[in-house]
Amino acid sequence: MTGFVIRRILIVIPTLLGVTIIIFFMLSITPGDPAELLLGERATQEALESMREYLGLKKPLYVQYWMFLKRVATFDLGETIWSREKVSIEIMERFPATIELALAAMILSSFFGIILGIISSTKQYSWFDYTSMVGSLMGVSMPVFWLGLILMLVFSLNLGWFPMSGRLGPEIDLTTVTHFYILDAILTGNWEALKDAIMHLALPAMALSTIPLAIVARMTRSSMLEVLRQDYIKTARAKGLSEVKIVMKHALRNGLIPIVTVVGLQFGILMGGAILTETVFAWPGVGKWLYEGVVKRDYMVIQGGTLLVATTFVIVNLIVDILYAIINPRISVK
Repeated sequence: MTGFVIRRILIVIPTLLGVTIIIFFMLSITPGDPAELLLGERATQEALESMREYLGLKKPLYVQYWMFLKRVATFDLGETIWSREKVSIEIMERFPATIELALAAMILSSFFGIILGIISSTKQYSWFDYTSMVGSLMGVSMPVFWLGLILMLVFSLNLGWFPMSGRLGPEIDLTTVTHFYILDAILTGNWEALKDAIMHLALPAMALSTIPLAIVARMTRSSMLEVLRQDYIKTARAKGLSEVKIVMKHALRNGLIPIVTVVGLQFGILMGGAILTETVFAWPGVGKWLYEGVVKRDYMVIQGGTLLVATTFVIVNLIVDILYAIINPRISVK
């Protein structure tokens, strides 16, 4: 098991190196002059040349990449063009909001998706099976931004059940410890802030969870149907075991591997999907910040934000690989 984990961690290193290469060279061929963006269109030619020299833009690409790699290794991602704030500080302030949203969406989609998939597989071709699968197809087809606007219209404007935007109401005073508002509210015993943070999180999490919920439900149903047809399941039924015990103890664990794969991949996709969701709900996370960076053509923000999302995706896949070995020890042996 230990050797399996070490091998998977060693594979992550060249993967992350490849990510930095792609991000750097994609941005290097993007039209626009970073020096002109930093100094403005009215900057003198001497000032532009001096800024290009300072940024290392006159050096060969491989030298620029090596400089970029050294900055990434020390978590020095430069400064944003518009606010002059360090990109690493901006990320540390906004990343907890994105993780909080992605985790909430992943918990919702995994919990309800697995339940729907299990029930559909045990009641194949029933009205529940058809209804849940049609609902899953609709969930995959609905754009996140459109669903977000509909949720805001119904539950915020018409019913007034949930706030429309932000992470916390202006009247709520919360002492931040980790910048995860729900966790901070629990740690400080601020139950009013906890309730308000959950209410603000509800709609964005529902909008973001729709597509992964549908995918997890369909994958769970497919995986469980395959397992339930196996001979050992028939043997368990012949022994008189209850259907609940057969499904939950024998079938579910063996059907979890493809489900874990989907859940892990969907979490990485959620990091990208959070860009639209955060923009619609004015959620102050990395997604909204990255969108604003693209609009303003802030190269440092695009570089830092993209690198962060890609690194998170790779790390999540590493965790999924390790979970494989825990769920099915034969994988680590092979």
